[in-house]
Amino acid sequence: MAKLRLGQVDYINCMPVYHALEEGQLPLDAALVKGPPAKLNKMFLKGELDITPISSIEYARHADECYILPNLSISADGRVASIFLFSKVPVTELEGKRVVLTSSSATSVALLKILFEHYYHVDVEYATMDPDLDSMLNNADAALLIGDDAMLANQRVKDEQLPIIVTDLGEAWKEFTGEKMVFAIWVIRRDYVEQNNDYVTVITETLHRSKQLGIGQVDTLVDIASRKSGLPKDLLKEYFQLINYEFDEDSRRALVTFYDYAYKSGLIEERVQLNVWGEDVGS
Repeated sequence: MAKLRLGQVDYINCMPVYHALEEGQLPLDAALVKGPPAKLNKMFLKGELDITPISSIEYARHADECYILPNLSISADGRVASIFLFSKVPVTELEGKRVVLTSSSATSVALLKILFEHYYHVDVEYATMDPDLDSMLNNADAALLIGDDAMLANQRVKDEQLPIIVTDLGEAWKEFTGEKMVFAIWVIRRDYVEQNNDYVTVITETLHRSKQLGIGQVDTLVDIASRKSGLPKDLLKEYFQLINYEFDEDSRRALVTFYDYAYKSGLIEERVQLNVWGEDVGS
């Protein structure tokens, strides 16, 4: 059996799932491949990764190529504190203006477009740039950032009291729909399942146990994340409490709601069923 290739989003929000694996607290017979969401999405869809957290919108676009792994997601029930729209004017005043999207994300871009169309009712001009707040706002009236880039930019806006309006997209989605927002799910390629079905049980359980261990070591994760990012420990501790790593019935309903709006906005070609490994394929 070829060594499993496991994607790891190189953001703070994935630390609870991977910390125990990186520290050798659990055995892992796999190669860890780190990168931002957009890079891992592309690698997975090109067959260069076997399992990865994937932007939830990309699952909808490629559901026939993979299964969702159970008990894992990156979700938030309201405020997410790492996916922000930074704007020079209130969101409702962005009609006809230019909005720059980060090149690092797919789900957050789709979410923003859905919110603009169905919640804020504004029509804007889009462009895409690398994630740098100053460059983005020099070229547009608003900028979308995600992950560590968004957290650092938001902290800077606060520290320097910059005249920028910051909108948390998780909070906006909750206000609009009353639902959680599922930003990423873990997926496994169907061809890998067909060839290595027994090992899928092992790796699925390993990821689940690693998540549980990580959630129980939040203080350690806060220390590591603060050293790496320079963000305050109290902010990081609150952040880890905001992020939810389960994939329960509420999360599934919320994800289907997101897909329904994505379909209405023409961001996916058809409505999507959630095929979860172990439920929809023999484990």
